[in-house]
Amino acid sequence: MSSAAAAQMAVESSQTSTLSAPVVLPQASDESTLTPSRVVEYLDAHIVGQKDAKRAIAVALRSRWRRRNAEPEFLRDEISPKNMLMVGPTGVGKTELARRIAKLVNAPFVKVEATKFTEVGYHGRDVDTIVRDLVANALTIAKTRLRAELAATIESDVEQQLCQLLSGKARGDSEALAFLPHLRAGELDDSLVALPIKDPLNNPAGAGVTSGQTTFIAIEAFVQPRGGSERTEKVTVREARERLRESELSKRIDDDVIKASALRAAECDGIVFIDEIDKVCVNHAAPTGGRGGDASNEGVQRDLLPLVEGTIVETKWGNVDTSKILFIASGAFHAVKVADVLPELQGRLPVRVTLDGLTENDLLRILTEPVASMIRQQQALLATENVELVFTDDGVRRLAAVAAQMNVDVENIGARRLHTVLEKVLEDVSFEADLIAEKAGAKWQPGDLDADGKPLPRPVPVTVTVDAEFVDAHIGDVLQGADLKKFIL
Repeated sequence: MSSAAAAQMAVESSQTSTLSAPVVLPQASDESTLTPSRVVEYLDAHIVGQKDAKRAIAVALRSRWRRRNAEPEFLRDEISPKNMLMVGPTGVGKTELARRIAKLVNAPFVKVEATKFTEVGYHGRDVDTIVRDLVANALTIAKTRLRAELAATIESDVEQQLCQLLSGKARGDSEALAFLPHLRAGELDDSLVALPIKDPLNNPAGAGVTSGQTTFIAIEAFVQPRGGSERTEKVTVREARERLRESELSKRIDDDVIKASALRAAECDGIVFIDEIDKVCVNHAAPTGGRGGDASNEGVQRDLLPLVEGTIVETKWGNVDTSKILFIASGAFHAVKVADVLPELQGRLPVRVTLDGLTENDLLRILTEPVASMIRQQQALLATENVELVFTDDGVRRLAAVAAQMNVDVENIGARRLHTVLEKVLEDVSFEADLIAEKAGAKWQPGDLDADGKPLPRPVPVTVTVDAEFVDAHIGDVLQGADLKKFIL
């Protein structure tokens, strides 16, 4: 089947599908099941085309698991990660690939822009902050995992404490437990309780907590610190529940274990995505040597060299070895060439993939094929106002054609142009959605209740059809502006 025919089928299916239809995403329970084919399957559900880039990323992710299980064991330290350089015009999916990888792999991940950094000795951020941010992300993941593991135990303890506060009875008393069903139903969320708080001796609540410390430690100082005088504070059950959850979690956290786990995860599983790498390159063929006004650009590349090759970076949580971190760099390379990247840095990014520019047919597929396509997003948004958007075949094709033409006439920003076009076309409908539904006698919003407090049944939604004629009627000003911009110097 040709790509054009596949796109046609996707458009036709989008017209008949409903928002309530379940969307099944390919997922993996752990990294051992993240085979290259499954990774590509997941990326295909969100990103159109770019087969080579998807395959390269899938292999790089799988290689991390292979390295950890390689035999004999001494080879594991010798195997380097498959660092890569992605080259392609803006708006073709480089950043989206990074975003989807971060969601897929439950591993430390940080995305940075190369232009945010300066050479050591210049005012600005140095590249070592990349590793510090990665460890901070690893700590967040470690605590989130611990929170999930302890959620049931913590919730049970918190409910017992809240019942005790509401009833004034001893913990486990039958009168106290009588509040439990109402508590779980959320009926008591706005009720006030007197939450005991201990003020530490010679240390006001929260004092001494630096920005680098976790919120769990800060909250523990408010709820149950060691020593000090005790007082009570009137808070709602909803707020008390959150405070007690954090307090119970802080009691069960071993900071040293969490820290060691986060450092190990950052070193072995960390992924760093460096965007706009071309913006710190120097065009040596330019008359001025390409240096422009920022003399530190090439210095940023030199500072990245040891980081990508492998070095020890000091953080406040401990030292981090970067030799097994996966680095993915990307850039459009409009004003410079890949050859303008320092040869040493090119050698440390051995896997190179080129992403293709987007055609009109690609833009058509982007509108309809991804599980979270732009059309599905707009339909879901207006469905909250009881307005049903229906996109016809010619309407979707016209949207793609307008976006492709604007990319030619103004500036080629790839798939991002679809956002501009779609927002302009639906501007009036989005602004007047509630009025449209009210005028048709179909006004409704999620959460509406009748006099008895029961959810109101949803009336038949108002249908707004987006066809080629509708698109042309609402896009005229944008196209006119595009025609004029061709002649502006």
